[in-house]
Amino acid sequence: MDRRALLGLAAVTASAGSAAAGDAKGAPEASYLPLPTVTANVRRAGGGRGVMTVEVGLDTPDAALRTRVGQSAPRLRAAYAAVVQQAANGLLPGAPPDVERLIAQLQAATNTTLGRAGARLLIGTVMVV
Repeated sequence: MDRRALLGLAAVTASAGSAAAGDAKGAPEASYLPLPTVTANVRRAGGGRGVMTVEVGLDTPDAALRTRVGQSAPRLRAAYAAVVQQAANGLLPGAPPDVERLIAQLQAATNTTLGRAGARLLIGTVMVV
């Protein structure tokens, strides 16, 4: 079960309930968009193969850019897959990934794909198995 989807559903339900209860301004639109997990192959210490998984999402407060993020989701996934595969290829067997560098590269890929800054990349989990 995807915990983030469940939490997102609970947040949407709670905000819809507050809007139905008579909130004068209405419920704010959710600015977080979870994206599917990005995976890449890695070499393990024993010479076998492993998998690097990265959970990502985007926080986009700007409504116009949020619409563009929704429309560009396949392009974003492709850009993220390229970045994660490049990071996995450079990873030494048995070494942990450089998460700070990965975040910077994924944020740069986000800005390039969308054409401007404004969507903030959020990392859930980076795991090498």
